[in-house]
Amino acid sequence: MQYTDEQIEKMLELKESIVDKMSKHQDELDFLQKNLDILDVVLKGSSFTKASSLPRKSEPVVETIVKKEDTAESIQIKKNKDGEVIANAFVTPEKISIIMSEGIGLTDEIPPLKSFFIERIIGEMKKIDSADVKNGKIDQGSVIDCVINKNGPAIREIIIKNYRQKERLDEIINTATWSLTRMLENSVK
Repeated sequence: MQYTDEQIEKMLELKESIVDKMSKHQDELDFLQKNLDILDVVLKGSSFTKASSLPRKSEPVVETIVKKEDTAESIQIKKNKDGEVIANAFVTPEKISIIMSEGIGLTDEIPPLKSFFIERIIGEMKKIDSADVKNGKIDQGSVIDCVINKNGPAIREIIIKNYRQKERLDEIINTATWSLTRMLENSVK
């Protein structure tokens, strides 16, 4: 297809306009990148928490380990036989967050997590709480609850909310230790 001189001239003008706009945008991008780099250096030097680990506004706000360590008691959960740390429990008055150690690839399908820990231990506590709700001793929002967060199929964290009593805390930590140890043994078989 043949183009007229006028059409070629218009295409050259369009090309020049596009190159100019790209150059202006590139200058703006370079300016923004330099400012970002400066902010990163300033933030890195003045903060013990990496900015990249802070929750973004567009993401759901999930309590981070940094916050838990600041306000929570930390309890190591170790295998009974060799003392290997399989998880760390971060305890606040509102909840217990059991965070699995790196490389522990347990799934919630491995016994006895569901049958013993969740259904028997947490389930019995939930029954008692439900009765207390009916009797007016506690409100529905204070009933114990258990949530399992995963990375793919692997358990990342077990959260127990509203445990409320020191005796329950001790029972949860002890049975979690026993259950996780048995799960590791069952996953090897």
